[in-house]
Amino acid sequence: MGFLDWVGRVNDRLEPEGIDAPTVPSDADILNALERTEELARSAGLPSLVLVRVGRVAGLVRDTLPRLRSTGLNTTDSYAVMATATDYLPEALGAYLRLPRDWANTRPVDAGKTSLMLLVDQLDLLGSTMAKVLDAVARTDAAALVAHGRFLTERFGGAPVTRPPQPPAPPRTGNPLDLEGP
Repeated sequence: MGFLDWVGRVNDRLEPEGIDAPTVPSDADILNALERTEELARSAGLPSLVLVRVGRVAGLVRDTLPRLRSTGLNTTDSYAVMATATDYLPEALGAYLRLPRDWANTRPVDAGKTSLMLLVDQLDLLGSTMAKVLDAVARTDAAALVAHGRFLTERFGGAPVTRPPQPPAPPRTGNPLDLEGP
């Protein structure tokens, strides 16, 4: 056995074996996570004020998700959408659901707020954050439309499109009882 054989065996031992890097969830994975979370909320019999907020967050994520790929929005916003669907929203509901219902709805736990109030606050925060991300995506699309319009104006000129001239209207007769023109 030579020196190079020995180095080769040492290098083989230093290589990590079978380490699986976490994969980025696909759009389908994110949508499935939303479905599971919404079903959990419905089946748990949560109050309507919670269900409405869960639906709002899920709807905003669904509206934003297909637009993220085309806009090239920064990774922070993309991550926020993905994490909201797969982690933040399910964890908020799960933490609340692990508590006894009567206790969670009546016992103040933080600054005079019950667990239900805290959950509603968290869902409102997730909803407003997703609304801001959707707004940023829409603004990016609108900016692209404005830029394209400016390009077209520069390329083809800024003159407004004109209609062909209309023929003049036939002259009216002096007698209002005449049904036909001259």
